[in-house]
Amino acid sequence: MPTSVHSSPIDNRINWLMELSKNHSAQFCDSENALARQRYIAEHPTRIVALKCMDGRIHLPYVTKTPLGIIRPFRNLGGIFDLGWPYLGDLLESQVMDGIRQGHRVLIIITYHFSKGDRSRGCAGFNCDKEAAMAHAQQIKSQVETIFGAGHKTVYPLVCGFETDEDALILHNSEGEALDLAGLELTHLEALPLTLERFFPDMPAQIQYDLLPLVEGNLYHIDEMRHLQRKLDIEHREWMICVGRGFDFLHAPNVALIIGPFSPNLSVPISKAAGIIRTNMAQGRIPDDGFLLLSSAPYDEVGPDQSRAELKAHFMADFAAKVIRETQPELAEKMLIRTATLHWPTRRLDVIS
Repeated sequence: MPTSVHSSPIDNRINWLMELSKNHSAQFCDSENALARQRYIAEHPTRIVALKCMDGRIHLPYVTKTPLGIIRPFRNLGGIFDLGWPYLGDLLESQVMDGIRQGHRVLIIITYHFSKGDRSRGCAGFNCDKEAAMAHAQQIKSQVETIFGAGHKTVYPLVCGFETDEDALILHNSEGEALDLAGLELTHLEALPLTLERFFPDMPAQIQYDLLPLVEGNLYHIDEMRHLQRKLDIEHREWMICVGRGFDFLHAPNVALIIGPFSPNLSVPISKAAGIIRTNMAQGRIPDDGFLLLSSAPYDEVGPDQSRAELKAHFMADFAAKVIRETQPELAEKMLIRTATLHWPTRRLDVIS
């Protein structure tokens, strides 16, 4: 992503975004990439689901060098979830059971995040309280175990910290121990399989094998980050709020605050996201000439499925805009709204209004 995007006029940023979505769809449908993705899944069949914060810095495919389309994200403010939420629980169970019916195990990555350099750069959803965020992640793990079993033979819930200064992952095992990947070097790559085997004695061998590429990718990413100047990148610079699902094409950090349609009270994460955008403008991290509200709903087939997606996208755009106008009236004057659907088989984003 060009460094100039964050400081460009809002119209230029939106044009960049639409071009990004087109390129992503083209790459996703490219024969070579499609075959490579199928080959990766054949070699690493574990279905990977990630519960994570809407924070634009938390981008697991980017920091693990994982092909797009492998990690299936669920996003909400602070990574705050409750598997009792009807839609979230149904959707997660559907993801898990679909993988199991194909004979695959499921790895559910439950994330929390923080900054080791500055507490104020931590998770806004938990008022930058790392311990509170970590405790909530452990609660979600317990909920996963309640639903899918505590033996971890088929569904493995993995609590994973995300340190945003270096994009380093911290893996937590069932014994309360932590493996901070920032403390490893590239020289440890050869020993990683044995390291994971010892650290996760209750993790099935197949899941360990399929987790390994993510860990290796993160070590390479950390090494790259240590050679870059990241002053602006480790701070909030988001200039758009995304509501709904179908934003996998946004494989760029610090661009968007992504809110999944999971919480029964969507107004809370939406108003919090608007507050972050307002602060970004006030502190000069992004221009104050406007921000984008983008709603999206995915569909698989033309006909009723597509029509329903259009209705959902319109509803979410109207709902989010109303919340922003009520909670941030001055910011709302700078709001540009786009409503879209995403054709899931091709990852094609179509702006409908």
